[in-house]
Amino acid sequence: MSYNSGAKIMETFYISHGSPMLAIDDSIPARHFLKSWREKIYDQKPKAILIISGHWETHEPTVNAVDRCDTIYDFYGFPAPMYKLKYPAPGAPELAKRVQELLKESGLKRVHIDKKRGLDHGAWVPLMLMYPQADIPVCQLSIQMNKDATYHYNMGQALAPLKEEGVLIIGSGSATHNLRILNRDASGEVAPWAGEFDKWLEEALISGRHEDVNMYLQKAPHAKKAHPMPDHFYPLHVALGAAGEHAKGELVHRSWGLGTLSYASYKFTSPN
Repeated sequence: MSYNSGAKIMETFYISHGSPMLAIDDSIPARHFLKSWREKIYDQKPKAILIISGHWETHEPTVNAVDRCDTIYDFYGFPAPMYKLKYPAPGAPELAKRVQELLKESGLKRVHIDKKRGLDHGAWVPLMLMYPQADIPVCQLSIQMNKDATYHYNMGQALAPLKEEGVLIIGSGSATHNLRILNRDASGEVAPWAGEFDKWLEEALISGRHEDVNMYLQKAPHAKKAHPMPDHFYPLHVALGAAGEHAKGELVHRSWGLGTLSYASYKFTSPN
């Protein structure tokens, strides 16, 4: 079985979504980057989108299969307008079944389908800016905090055939994500440790050092400080794996929030 084919897609992406305020705050540079997505970054309209967000953690892989995506407000204490935003994209139940099939074929014994869950803010906030018409079917895949980066990279490799079927695969997280040491007085200055990790990641991705990225805890400077928990990094590993082992990365955006929060975002292009 294959998902109804659309035009073949060569790229996967990793988006740093940072703060939920991205949805409404025009002072965040990454907001303008995402709003210019179709003009400057990617003008092909995919048949469907598979998004992996750092905000859906399950013990075993799970995909949502709904007719219409509800908007989940999984954040607290933000301005009232945030809770009025909607992103009613169509769901992609057929794609969910295809994801389940590919992951099982790769050796994962248990892959679940959730018929109720909508999109969390790691999915709907960037998608609302990238595809405001909400007319592309969306399916979301969870991450497993009980597993490592290589597991998520392998999961991405298993999903690579979706590109041939017109599915755009997007990981959504943050290139650095330590919310305990944000600097609200940063005034444009980047903490040295955050800058060093961010630069290491760019160099590793651009030169195609996938194994180093999978072994980032051993290889990268300040890895545990940049990601005390790996939830916002694992979506990158899925997108990188889906691009193929010889894919190289391209930095498509870099900006910073609060001195330590990197909005670096990447495109991964398959070589063939």
